[in-house]
Amino acid sequence: MEHMKMGNYSPVTEFILVGFSKYPVLQFFLFMLCLIMYVIILLGNSLLIIISILDSRLHTPMYFFLGNLSFLDICYTSSTIPPMLIIFSSETKSISFIGCALQMVVSLGLGCTECVLLAVMAYDRYVAICKPLRYSIIMNRVLYVHMAAWSWIIGYLTSLLQTVMTMILPFCGNNVIDHITCELLALLKLICSDITINVIIMTMVSIIILVIPLLLIFISYVFILSSILRINSAEGRKKAFSTCSAHLTVVILFYGSALFMYMKPKSKDTNTSDEIIGLFYGVITPMLNPIIYSLRNKEVNEAMKKVLGDTCIY
Repeated sequence: MEHMKMGNYSPVTEFILVGFSKYPVLQFFLFMLCLIMYVIILLGNSLLIIISILDSRLHTPMYFFLGNLSFLDICYTSSTIPPMLIIFSSETKSISFIGCALQMVVSLGLGCTECVLLAVMAYDRYVAICKPLRYSIIMNRVLYVHMAAWSWIIGYLTSLLQTVMTMILPFCGNNVIDHITCELLALLKLICSDITINVIIMTMVSIIILVIPLLLIFISYVFILSSILRINSAEGRKKAFSTCSAHLTVVILFYGSALFMYMKPKSKDTNTSDEIIGLFYGVITPMLNPIIYSLRNKEVNEAMKKVLGDTCIY
């Protein structure tokens, strides 16, 4: 009987993203804010990538991973913010079925990749501080390139699995997404068949992509802190901590919002607070990353001043 009822509906060919449409003033404010932040994200992260390529002092595993993180942030925001701006300024607020699936697989894949990449960066800091004499041997080019590559592969495999398992299920005419982007949790609420397998997969992925990397980061920083406290000179402790503080700040911002979104109890209706947290997760964190790394890192600061100074002279 349920199968017959489901068969009465036409296949969904597009989705309507309502998001903040009930709050037109807030929507206009968010349009301007997101546009400004997107420009800052492009400029800041592009500058970090450029200086990490041009300055030979930054040709190290740490800055290779940082370049990957900046490129990831540019791709992530480019997959979400321009469509979001179009939705904010459009009357129809629609996105095609294929477009929604592509947006979800790209944005979810990049988000999962960042989780793994942040854990890889924590391991790099652990080796640099706890095993400084063996750092260049352990973190050789082959290893750190493979670590970055596998971060991308794992991120996109988990994203592809979740996207396919969601989009093959029937929506039974339900095409109004109470969100500002094609987001996994919002789409699952529209499905009119059993989503037990999806929930199990999402829980397993959350543990593998969120919890395990976070646990590895925590363990790495326990060893890092222990090593820093054993350094005799105050200047040495300060220098060692400064190399980790930027990464630790980014981890707190990223995982704080990600864990709130994906690990908290799910409700049937999307709250405005959930959407704002989602916006924070997708826009503000990538904008702050280059600012945090440039302010908290002396080498990046000096390289940035050198590149900008040479550009001005030229």
